[in-house]
Amino acid sequence: MLKTISRAVLLLLVMTLLTGIIYPLAVTGLARVIFPRQAAGSLVYRNSAVVGSSLIGQKFAGPGYFHGRPSAAGDGYDAASSSGSNLGPTNKKLIDTVAERAAAVRKENGLPPNAPVPADLVTASGSGLDPDISPQSALLQVPRVARYRHLSEQTVRQLVESHIKGRQLGFLGSSRVNVLELNLALDALK
Repeated sequence: MLKTISRAVLLLLVMTLLTGIIYPLAVTGLARVIFPRQAAGSLVYRNSAVVGSSLIGQKFAGPGYFHGRPSAAGDGYDAASSSGSNLGPTNKKLIDTVAERAAAVRKENGLPPNAPVPADLVTASGSGLDPDISPQSALLQVPRVARYRHLSEQTVRQLVESHIKGRQLGFLGSSRVNVLELNLALDALK
C-alpha cells in the first residue's frame, strides 16, 4: 500500500514538473522565437508608448474617430470581465438596446431614420472585446469622421480601404478593419 502511494506521489510530481512547468516554458519560448509580436500580446505602439493591443477593442467616443462594436464586457472592453450579454434574440431588453444603438448610429452619422445599419455597430460580440468592424461599418462612418477632421471624404475612404484585412487564410471569417490601427493612422494624417 505504501509503495503504491509513493509511486502515485512520484508520478504526480513528475507530471506536474513536465506539464506544469517544462511544457509551458518550452511552448512560450518557442512562441517568442517564432511569433514574437503575437507572443507579446500584439501590442500597438505610438511614439514608443503602448497604446493598446490589436487583439482587444477600445472605446473611441469622439466624433472624429471611428467607433467599434459595442461591448458588454464590464464597463466596456474590460478584459477582466470579458463576456457577452447572454440575451437571446427575442429578449425585449436586447431588442430595445439594439434599436437604441441603431438610432444613435443613424443620428451620429446623419443617416435617415430608417436607414439600414450594419449589425456589428449595434450588437456586442460574444467576448465584448472585438477589435474589428466590418468594412461596411467603417465606410458608413467616413462622412462623419471626414467632417470632424476637416479632411476630404476621399482621403478618409482611402485610409479605410488601405486598412481592410481580408479573410484569414483566404477562406475563414470575413473582411475586417481594426479600429485601433485605423484611428492611429487617422491621427497620423495630421
